[in-house]
Amino acid sequence: MSEFRDRSSRQPAGATVARHGRLTRSAAWRTVLAVLGGAVAVALVAVGSVAAIAVNNLHANIKTVSIGADKAGPPPSIGAMKGGFNILLAGSDTRDGQGGIGDPRHDSGSALNDVTMLMHVAHDQKSATVVSIPRDMVVPIPRCDKGGPATGLPINTTLSYGGLPCTVATVENLTGLKIQFAGLITFQGVIAMSDAVGGVDVCVNAPIHDPYTGLNLPKAGTYTLQGADALAFLRSRHGVGDGSDLGRITSQQVYLSSLVRTIKSSGTLTDFGKLYGIAEAATKNITLSENFTRLDTLVSVALVLKNIPLQNIVFVQYPGTTGGTGIFSGKVQPTRYIADQLFAALKADKPIGLDDRSVGGDHSGSTLDPNAPQPTGTSTPSPSGTPSDAQVISGLQGQTAEQRTCSVAYHF
Repeated sequence: MSEFRDRSSRQPAGATVARHGRLTRSAAWRTVLAVLGGAVAVALVAVGSVAAIAVNNLHANIKTVSIGADKAGPPPSIGAMKGGFNILLAGSDTRDGQGGIGDPRHDSGSALNDVTMLMHVAHDQKSATVVSIPRDMVVPIPRCDKGGPATGLPINTTLSYGGLPCTVATVENLTGLKIQFAGLITFQGVIAMSDAVGGVDVCVNAPIHDPYTGLNLPKAGTYTLQGADALAFLRSRHGVGDGSDLGRITSQQVYLSSLVRTIKSSGTLTDFGKLYGIAEAATKNITLSENFTRLDTLVSVALVLKNIPLQNIVFVQYPGTTGGTGIFSGKVQPTRYIADQLFAALKADKPIGLDDRSVGGDHSGSTLDPNAPQPTGTSTPSPSGTPSDAQVISGLQGQTAEQRTCSVAYHF
């Protein structure tokens, strides 16, 4: 159940990975993935915190799939993993085994990737960038088990064409980044993760009612969402922004940034029961690539992600526009010149900086929270440690995990 809270009551706020995320021949990649999207780091930190105590129980929960990049080799010694790496997380909209969640009239095994997110951790481990790819974005599809190659199809078809390996191959072709780790989460997984953290605070600038997902937030303010309410919020497209997939992504970032802040707070990191619950929810509800299943490696990855400051965790949207023609009619068309700058920066391991126009632009489903303190701009060094070499890309939409934002209601 959603809990509305008056704002006045709120409180202040060894394996080596080669540069650009390429693996060395001797590297060992076996660990556990994380929760939805930018929350990839969140579950890894949680599982890593309790792995030494609950290795056997957690490891028994894990389901695996091969993505064709698995490497054999000795596990790393316990300690922060060295170098950079790339993690892909896909959120499946399958109704199979979900108890009618999503739409009780459709309980079939067919699946599309409702969410596709790529996290890049820089070689120096001081920054992480999470790129959300719109589900309706038309991209080239490589040959997969059930079809392809195709000149251009919505990226959300890749699960149906060949499961998680097809999604990984498509994103590698699209971004030029080699993906070492991958995971797949379902509706039940999102619900379990939100329950495990005790709910996630989200701000909305006006009432939101979305009959398609069942989301009903009756007035502006901050809500603590968990369970089915959290899922409805993350899936809402008709209730936020301009009603498009682009607006939904920026609204999702309101949730994801708050989720990261929640997990990295001392109240969570010092609560063993909550940490174990998060770890168990993650391992029970995420299917992982085979090279992502050793809990000792999990600890190594977790130590990296736990130490990245909030202002250096950046959520961005793969640049795209609507209103195109031909194969882009009714879909999202990539904005190549902005995307090329983004992925060139990530390949060079440059942290991504955001400017004053990054939140609240065209199609945006979010806006800065006018009642919350905001961090200084990330285009220049800040007292809190923003990298001085951050590359600001004009036209890039997104926010940092440190920024406080509200979802923008869409009235149709």
